[in-house]
Amino acid sequence: MLFGGIEAGGTKFVCAVGDENGTIQDRAEFPTRTPKETMEDVEAFFSRFKIKAIGIASFGPIDVNPDSKTYGYITTTPKTVWQHYPLKQVVEKALGVPVGFTTDVNGAALGEQMLGAAKGLDSCLYITVGTGIGAGAIVKGKVLEGLSHPEMGHVLVRRHPEDHYEGACPFHKDCLEGLAAGPAIEARWGQKGKELAGRPEVWEMEADYLAQALMQYILVVSPKKIVMGGGVMHQKQLFPLIHKKLAAFINGYVQLPEPLSEYITAPGLGNDAGITGAILLGKQAYEKRLIL
Repeated sequence: MLFGGIEAGGTKFVCAVGDENGTIQDRAEFPTRTPKETMEDVEAFFSRFKIKAIGIASFGPIDVNPDSKTYGYITTTPKTVWQHYPLKQVVEKALGVPVGFTTDVNGAALGEQMLGAAKGLDSCLYITVGTGIGAGAIVKGKVLEGLSHPEMGHVLVRRHPEDHYEGACPFHKDCLEGLAAGPAIEARWGQKGKELAGRPEVWEMEADYLAQALMQYILVVSPKKIVMGGGVMHQKQLFPLIHKKLAAFINGYVQLPEPLSEYITAPGLGNDAGITGAILLGKQAYEKRLIL
């Protein structure tokens, strides 16, 4: 039995098919162009397979409320040609199978909880730190959604005393994403993060912001595992800095798991967390259809 998955990103789409265990059998990647051009590529890929259902883990913001008139839509994305696009409905019509729909980071959280670094746990947080910052959560075995989907990249953090950068977020200026995502690092220091590996002051400040955010997430969501991915987190020196700063911020108020290096980790599925989660989301959509 095969299920499909789409990891819909602002830069590229990843499409894959896998079995009921989430094992990827085939995949393709292509650049995100206009909706018409991109969806032609999507349909062409999946036309080669007999899939039972498909899951979409999409860039956002998206509408995840089943009672909303725009459920399944990409909404106010900065990628203007995709604004107010009914992605779920287009895929359903094109492929004629049940479709699961959530955010890219929720998809990655599902993949890590089912098969990756958080396997065997009923809760986890997946955070990506790259061009933007986003997070998805699994709580009691289910993807966390409500009024909307989590937008944890836009929480407010206290400014580092040596940071005079105004912030890059077009909505909030100095929210977490505005201060700690890749574009903020480049704007503040004049070089891309990968070119700053040897400058400890860069990563001390970055870890300060990320550890502040983790403290908020832990106090509110209380995840049993935190998985951190994305291009910025390829700087492996960040992890021990984050562990040290988080412990200082928490200051014994909450008993954190030890060692922190096993509680806050890199993705167990590597770069496949999102697409694996999308396939598993497709499987869930199929099982839900059977129940209904």
